[in-house]
Amino acid sequence: MEILIEQEVPTTIGQIVAGNFRTAEVFRKYNIDFCCKGHRKLSDVCREKQLDQDTIERELAEKVARSANTSDLEFARMPLDDLADLIVQEYHSYVRENIPTLLAYLTKVNKVHGNNHPELNEILMLFIGCGEELTHHMLKEEAILFPAIKKLAEAERLNNGLSKPFFFGTLSNPIDSMKQEHTVEGDRAARLTELTANFTPPEDACTTYRVSYQKLHEFINELYTHIHLENNILFPRAVELEKKICTQES
Repeated sequence: MEILIEQEVPTTIGQIVAGNFRTAEVFRKYNIDFCCKGHRKLSDVCREKQLDQDTIERELAEKVARSANTSDLEFARMPLDDLADLIVQEYHSYVRENIPTLLAYLTKVNKVHGNNHPELNEILMLFIGCGEELTHHMLKEEAILFPAIKKLAEAERLNNGLSKPFFFGTLSNPIDSMKQEHTVEGDRAARLTELTANFTPPEDACTTYRVSYQKLHEFINELYTHIHLENNILFPRAVELEKKICTQES
């Protein structure tokens, strides 16, 4: 199987998805974390989860074969400041808009069905933690990290370097912090997936119960995409750009 990223053969799951985002559907199918743990090799994950690597590679190749060539590398080629703005406008906004709705659904379902389904209380507590942590996390990105990335993009465009160093040192410092927080959310999402039996409502679930699982599933999928764009595309490109600019200045 050959999935190219700027003519280079990918070595990690994150790079495979960065090269062609349609492959994310295959990784979701097998509950393979391509965002927070996208640094792993497919062979290692298949061995760990006892999955048939040949089958997964075949499905990945089928996704690539059906892809439209013009959009495969859209995110990877987008200017960094535009990509940062897109993440805020689409993914940060999505999180902020959907937390209150999902919280109301899960609270109601736990109240009505919690006695018969005790896992609902843990699901609710996990989502409350997720909402609180993501809210703080996004504020830090928007106030500190993303403005720094946009300054780098502007410096490259104007070819005039940075006027002064970042107060936090190199870009890797806040990025490492954000990636650690992403890992926490990835683990929380994996636990939610487990508790909900992959978002499958029980037979006695009412309409609200079923809708809450559907919306939670959508929220987790959006979160995986959100983290993937940052961990596997935005952050690595920003670090490389900082090195390039610093080399030119020296």
